[in-house]
Formats: sequence, structure tokens, C-alpha cells
Amino acid sequence: MRGREGAARAPVLQFTNCRILRGGALLREDLWVRGGRILDPEKLFFEERRVADEQRDCGGRILAPGFIDVQINGGFGVDFSQATEDVASGIALVARRILSHGVTSFCPTLVTSPPEVYHKVLPQIPVTSGGPHGAGVLGLHLEGPFISREKRGAHPEAHLRCFEANAFHDVLATYGPLDNVRIVTLAPELGRSHEVIRELTARGICVSLGHSVADLRAAEAAVQSGATFITHLFNAMLPFHHRDPGIVGLLTSDQLPPGRGIFYGMIADGIHTNPAALRIAHRAHPQGLVLVTDAIPALGLGNGHHTLGQQEVEVDGLTAYVAEQPLCPLGGRREPKCALLAHGTPPGLCSQGTTTLCGSIAPMDVCIRHFLQATGCSVESALEAASLHPAQLLGLEKCKGTLDFGADADFVVLDDSLHVRATYISGELVWQAEEAGQ
Repeated sequence: MRGREGAARAPVLQFTNCRILRGGALLREDLWVRGGRILDPEKLFFEERRVADEQRDCGGRILAPGFIDVQINGGFGVDFSQATEDVASGIALVARRILSHGVTSFCPTLVTSPPEVYHKVLPQIPVTSGGPHGAGVLGLHLEGPFISREKRGAHPEAHLRCFEANAFHDVLATYGPLDNVRIVTLAPELGRSHEVIRELTARGICVSLGHSVADLRAAEAAVQSGATFITHLFNAMLPFHHRDPGIVGLLTSDQLPPGRGIFYGMIADGIHTNPAALRIAHRAHPQGLVLVTDAIPALGLGNGHHTLGQQEVEVDGLTAYVAEQPLCPLGGRREPKCALLAHGTPPGLCSQGTTTLCGSIAPMDVCIRHFLQATGCSVESALEAASLHPAQLLGLEKCKGTLDFGADADFVVLDDSLHVRATYISGELVWQAEEAGQ
């Protein structure tokens, strides 16, 4: 009761002269905020007989729910898959920097790593609320190591794993406690994967299918066991084939459990997916499309050598490739072939080609603008793909990804070209463009 009374006494903010994204439409309405939540103005007027304590003119701009990135590997020189002594400070830096791109919540993502990395990194990343300090952490996304060798992409082969006789015990032995884990990407064709999917979903963890050579039947069986997401559709999976469309076929499958939709991530950076493929996916299943950045530590840094977990990455323009030599799994530095062999690294890892893509260097707002241009979808659809849909995937649509009454007042102010002018978390201004008038 004390909390409710405190919220009732909190100042009321009224955002005027704006277009609010609500219910799939841009509405010319005011947005009312109190105590960090979206307020129903009718109740304020008729039940409390109050008016706003402060008005803020938005200059006709768009107010959309804050963006949610469920797959981001790092950025601005921070690698979430590196077992440093102060992982939390790296998470905090990225959380601050992505505010300028409209991201208010995210899932730090770890790529395939040895167990000792998971055991050191995971305990240092708590689930946190967002605020002036940065975007909120919704939980971790563990991408690998239980994935296909054939479709491992930038994941180091030396650290891939299969499920043994006691499959879920293998998961716990690899990762450690799963208290702060929100998503696990795995390949459904691996033996005993369905046992693992059921165990993970029973704990409220979203299972995503990716880095896989699964056919459609195996993918459908995984969804029937509880999987709800596809990791970066089209990338690191079998290509669509008319006789067996593979994981891609889940978008139009008629074998999914009743009432269960499938969500799928897409990297709309102009590099990973051809615009025609973006259009195909969106037109086939628009309600399930979730924009992800799959951003790597090189985000915001430019050309040169960077890291991604145990790999070294070469950034050239807008593209990031796996460098020829991976990193030493013990020291996080580049090693010559002889040293890698001394660490037990298979010889094949020492000559990986440099045409393997390894994540993106495009921030979320850039992906949204590219997606809008490539697909010709509505502005509302583009914005919901980065807000409402990821919230629905994680079961957070009552409080995140929406500007409905009662939801968290996490929102972004955009101009007509969808450039971010300001970012708010819990109704508090946490980032503002220099020329913005808010």
C-alpha cells in the first residue's frame, strides 16, 4: 500500500504534441507518465481530479516503446565472452552507449566458449533495471556451444559440445547456474536436445534454434518440445529448399502446437541478409519478426582487428569477418599455430578463411531504418519488430515493448526518419541528442 501511495504522490509528466505507437498505430495523443509507468489520463482526471505537474512538447515527433536487443555480443571494445576480472564494468559501458540508439533493455550474448569462461562470466552479470546508468539487462543469451559443427559460423570448433547421456547435467556443467539466463541457442538435431529443451523451458528459459543443419521435421519437433525462437534466420542454417525448407519452414508450418507462434531474429544490417530475403520472411510471418543487432565488440570502433570470444575478428567497412587465426582460449591473445596446438586446438582451426561473417557492427536504430527501407513495411511494423515482438518473445509484453497503460515508461523519441532524438527509461530522460528540444 505504501508503494501505491508513493506512486500516487509522484509528479505527473505529460508529453504533448507527439505521435504515440500504441496498438499497431501512430496516434496523435499525449503520453502521461507517473512513477515510472504509463498512466491512464482518464483515471487521473476523473478519479484523482489531477492535472500534469509538468508538460513536455515533443515537437510532433514519434514516441515508440524502447528497443529491446535480445542478441548483442558486445560493443565499443567490450567483449561479453571474454573472462575479464571486471565483466560488470564492460556490461555497464555497453548499457550506457546503446541508449543513444534507443535500446532500453538487452540480453548480453555469449558465443561458444570453454566452460571456465561461462563459470567466470555468468555470475558477474546480474539482471538489472535500466536507468540513467544505462539500459536494463533482461538476462543472458547463451549462443552455443551445443550447436552444429557444419554451421558453426564464427564459433570456434574446439569448444563445441554435444549432449551426453545425462544431457541437462551437461548443460549445467558447461554453463553453471542458469539463474540469470534468458535465452539458449542450440541445434535441435543434436541427440537428446528435446530433453534439454523441455528442461530449459520448464525453468522459464527461451530456447532458440540456430547454427543448425536440422530439417523441418526436427525443427517442428523442437518447437513441440518448447522452442519458441530462431536465431538469426537464414544465417548459419541450411538454405531453403522446396522439398525440405529446414528451420526456415517453421515460419509457415502447420505442425506447431495450437496457439503457439514462432519468433525469429533477423540481422537487418544490409550485410547478413539480402533485402529480398528480408521481404520474404516479413511477408510470410510479420508477427514473429524480431530485429537483433548481433553486434560484436567492434561496434562503434571502425576498421581493424577486434575480438569475439575466442576468435579474432577483422572489420572492413561495414563487414566483420573471422580472422585467419583464432585467439588463445587461455590468454585471449592471438597465438601462432604451434602454440594453439599446444593448447589442444585442432589444426583445422588455424586456417579459417576470412569470408566467414561474425556478427554485425550496425546498432539497432540503423537496423530498423534499413529494415523499413528494404521491406517497404510500415513505420509501425518496423518499430514493433524492435520493441513489441522481442517483449512478446520473452513474455514481457505487459510491461515492456508497449506504451499501454500500466507499462514501464521506457520509450524513445524519434524524428520522421527514425533517428533517435531522446531515450527515456521509467519516464526519466537518460539520453538526449544535442540538438533535441525535449
